[in-house]
Amino acid sequence: MIKNDLFLRALKGETVDRPPVWMMRQAGRYLPEFMKIKEKYDFFTRCRTPELASEITVQPIRRYGMDAAILFSDILVIPQAMNIEVEMKLNFGPYLPNPVRTQQDVDSVVIPDVTTELDYVYNAIKATKELLNDDIPLIGFAGSPWTILCYCVQGQGSKNFDKAKAFCFTNPVAAHQLLQKITDTTIAYLKEKIRAGVNAVQIFDSWGGMLSPTDYKEFSWQYINQIIEALKDHAPVIAFGKGCWFALDEMSKSGASALGIDWTCSAKNARYLTGGNITLQGNFDPSRLLSPPEDIKKMVRQMIDEFGKDKYIVNLGHGILPNIPLENAKAFVDAVKTYKA
Repeated sequence: MIKNDLFLRALKGETVDRPPVWMMRQAGRYLPEFMKIKEKYDFFTRCRTPELASEITVQPIRRYGMDAAILFSDILVIPQAMNIEVEMKLNFGPYLPNPVRTQQDVDSVVIPDVTTELDYVYNAIKATKELLNDDIPLIGFAGSPWTILCYCVQGQGSKNFDKAKAFCFTNPVAAHQLLQKITDTTIAYLKEKIRAGVNAVQIFDSWGGMLSPTDYKEFSWQYINQIIEALKDHAPVIAFGKGCWFALDEMSKSGASALGIDWTCSAKNARYLTGGNITLQGNFDPSRLLSPPEDIKKMVRQMIDEFGKDKYIVNLGHGILPNIPLENAKAFVDAVKTYKA
């Protein structure tokens, strides 16, 4: 039994004394203890070494005592397993030397045996569960098929993912084949993560907001929905589409346990668009963690008041930035832990 099950209770929509809190990208680059590990090991070595991944996962928990841990990993381990080369370049980010641009490229993408290709992730989960000792739940995650496609086709990060969109709009048959391959792999991968011990999973659609509402339905949502359908009876699923407020109504009817909200959508609108019946997660602007700690505490309390303490998980509206002062991250977490309705 998980000792602090506040996060899981919020996902079920139960009444709580205060909402749970965790932060996207909490295991990582703003922590000095993480930077020491980063100096010694390159990015994918950290992902592929269970002892390192588990240690990085629990570092923020030791320091701040969040109500949930999220496994240190990366969304791009999926394309790596699918026979697509992915590098992580220093001061640049992801780089794919052979992007997927043609039908032939799509044909050469494999649906792997996730139990062997990604076994290091499941070993990291088991190692992390030992370190957590059932104190708090562990979250596993994957990128949405559309977000993964963006990197596979663009070959790197982008402000508009123009090449990825062009590929979808000029070669939709190949695009949908690639999206389906990613979806099938992701379902198998997340099911295996649940078997290994994660208590919930989150799907990150970081680039969903790049699409119009019509294109979002065609190239992103239908594939996320497949994943939710396949997983919802095995573990709670959180769907997070950055910039996708226009899809919240449909997302709320999918069987997901919670929806992530970014900072461009107010609590009032998010509750309205989702019918007020589903747990919401978010939506503090990560840059606002640069405000003075006392201001952060006030804003967090106000945010909880606006969302309401029930059916709510306090989080950022996207990942924590590398330049956030430690005391500011602490102020964010402490404001939630001391919250009284």
